[in-house]
Amino acid sequence: MAIGVFDSGVGGLTVFKSIANCFPTLDIFYLGDTARVPYGIRSKDTIIKYSIECAQYLCNHYNIEALIIACNSASSCAIEALKEKFKIPVIGVIKPGIRAALKTTKNKKILIIGTQATVNSNAYLHGIKEIDPSIQIFQKACPLFVPIVEEGLYNHPVATLMIKEYLEDFISKNIDTIILGCTHYPLLKNQIKEIFTNINIVDSSIAIIEDIEKLKINFNNSGKRLIHITDYSQSFENLKNTLVGQIPYKIISISE
Repeated sequence: MAIGVFDSGVGGLTVFKSIANCFPTLDIFYLGDTARVPYGIRSKDTIIKYSIECAQYLCNHYNIEALIIACNSASSCAIEALKEKFKIPVIGVIKPGIRAALKTTKNKKILIIGTQATVNSNAYLHGIKEIDPSIQIFQKACPLFVPIVEEGLYNHPVATLMIKEYLEDFISKNIDTIILGCTHYPLLKNQIKEIFTNINIVDSSIAIIEDIEKLKINFNNSGKRLIHITDYSQSFENLKNTLVGQIPYKIISISE
């Protein structure tokens, strides 16, 4: 038995890496839907459809015990549909991110950055307000961050320019915590810290470990790891090698 992890692209490998490091004997199978990235510009219905197809592939091929949604857009739009359809534990990245942000903030001013779909869903906003209505929340969609990361340009000057373009107006807001509401965004963490001094950054790829530890599954497997993608590019391979090294991958059709 194993767990399945999926994302719209390669950003979810930040989650995969975190899980693999914390659970070295756990079998983990990853699916990055690179042919249809990004999900964040799609409608809710389309995101649900794509998410179900990814989950179905992992269930059909690996008999997974639990499903990890390593995508904020899918977590905000499709988690309930996935729980209803697959009847196995399904963990998204939003609730762990909310929990970590509330533990981290000292002045109760939080900025949420994510894809258009995640921001439009207000999943973080509603989740935070349910727990602490006094939190002051700012949100910003940053749709170009995903293609910047997918193209391997996260250390390029263009990344810094785009971060300034999207986020410079928030510097004066006295925000002390930023939620990275997309699993691609941890690769931009250093550049964000250059613009926001003394900022706390919440990375759901780290926060999610606490939820996985509570799963009633067999963590003592052979430690097998395999990455699946639905389309190949050299930038994928470069980013994969940077994040997780020489873990094998295969190109698949989602309908197989």
